[in-house]
Amino acid sequence: MNRSTALLTDRYELTMLDAALRDGTASTPCLFELFTRRLPAGRRYGVVAGVGRFLEELADFRFGDAELSWLSDNQVVSDEALSFLADYRFTGNAFGYREGDLYFPHSPLLTLETDFAHGVVLETFALSIYNYDSAVASVASRMVSAAGGRPIAEMGSRRANEWAAVAGTRAAYIAGFSASSNLEAGRQYNIPTMGTAAHAFTLLHPDEKSAFRSQVETMGVGTTLLVDTYDISQGVRNAIEVAGTQLGGVRIDSGDLVSTARQVRALLDELGATGTKITVTNDLDEYSLAALAASPVDSFGVGTSVLTGGGEATSGMVYKLTARQDAAGTWVPVQKASAGKMHLGGRKSAVRRLNARGIAQAEVIGVEREANRDSNDRSLLVDLIHEGEPVSDFLGETGIARARAIHEQAMSELPAQGLRLTRGDAAIPTVFEQ
Repeated sequence: MNRSTALLTDRYELTMLDAALRDGTASTPCLFELFTRRLPAGRRYGVVAGVGRFLEELADFRFGDAELSWLSDNQVVSDEALSFLADYRFTGNAFGYREGDLYFPHSPLLTLETDFAHGVVLETFALSIYNYDSAVASVASRMVSAAGGRPIAEMGSRRANEWAAVAGTRAAYIAGFSASSNLEAGRQYNIPTMGTAAHAFTLLHPDEKSAFRSQVETMGVGTTLLVDTYDISQGVRNAIEVAGTQLGGVRIDSGDLVSTARQVRALLDELGATGTKITVTNDLDEYSLAALAASPVDSFGVGTSVLTGGGEATSGMVYKLTARQDAAGTWVPVQKASAGKMHLGGRKSAVRRLNARGIAQAEVIGVEREANRDSNDRSLLVDLIHEGEPVSDFLGETGIARARAIHEQAMSELPAQGLRLTRGDAAIPTVFEQ
C-alpha cells in the first residue's frame, strides 16, 4: 500500500457503518449511484472526469494501523467496526460512464453494486474525485471549444491546492488542453510540460536585452520571450534584435489582449519575424478566449479559471442509495422525496439518442429497465470494476489517452446549441423510460 486514502471521508459514513453492523443490515446488497440533479448555472453539458483516479486510488482505500489507531483513540466507531475496517477491501462491481464522455442532469455516472457496509464508506471519497475533476474538465472543454483549435496550456497550479493542481491538470488534459506548466502532472501522467520565464527573470537583469540574451543562449532561438515587462513595442524590437527573425514566440501577459495582439503581429511582420508565434496569458477564461477568436494569436495559457472549475467548486454531484435487496432477495428501488432533492430509485441504464447524422438528441435513462435503443444510439454504461478489480482500460496513461479520444468523439455529437457560452438549458433533454 502507498498512502492510505481511507480517511478521505466524512465521519457520518463510518458511524452509519457502525450502526448497520450492530443492527445486522450492513451486509444488505445495495446499489449506490453517483449523479447530478442539474448542471451548474450557465453550463449546457458536463464532462465526466476522475474515473481513472477513482479506480486507482480505490486500491489504496485501506485502513492501516495508523488510521485504525486514530479512529480508536478518538472513539469514532466501536471495536466491531474497527475490526471490519481492518479488513476492508472493495470487492463489489461498478459500472458507469466512460471518462471523457459528456453528462447531463440525472446521468447515472457511477453505480456501485455491493453491500451497504462496503458502499456507504465510499461516498465522500468518490464524490470528491468526480466533483472536482469533472468541474475542471467541463470548463476546460468550453475553453478548448472557444479557442477554435488553437492549443491551450494549463498554468494554474499556484491557484489550487498542490495536489488538486495535479488532478486538475489531468482533467484539463482529458478535455483537450495540450500541455501544462505542472511538472508533477507531467511526471505522473506523462502530460507534456511547457514554460520559459516570468517577469522576475527580466527584472533580475540590468535591462531587457540582457535577460532575453540569457534566455536565448540557454534555450535557443525557438524559445518564447515575455515582451511586456516594460514597453511592449520596444520589448518586441528587443526580442527580435537579440534572437533574430527565427525567434520561436513572444508572450503577452497584460493589457487589452485583442488590440495588443494585432499590434504585436503587425510589428513582428514588419521586422521580418513572420514565423514568430504569439502566445497570450493573463487571467483568460472561455469568454475572453472567444473574444480573441479573430485575433492573430497562436496559443493560449490559462490559469486560475480552469483549475477552479470556472468558479464552480464542484459539479454538484451526489451519491445516493437507489436500491436494496429485501429478505427474499428481491431488489427494491428506494428514493428520497425531500423537496428539491428527490432522486429516482432503481437500477438505471442509459443511451445517448443520436439522429441519422450522429448528433445527440436526448439522454435516455431507463429506470428498472433497458432504455429503448435505435440503431444510431450509443450505449453509455460500461463495466468499471468487476469483483473488486478495476477495468484496465481506464487506468494510467492508456486510460488518459482513451479518455481524450472519447471526449473528442462526444463533443462531435453535441448539437450546435451545446457550444453556446450564453446561459441556457442543457444541450439535450434527459428523458426517463420507466
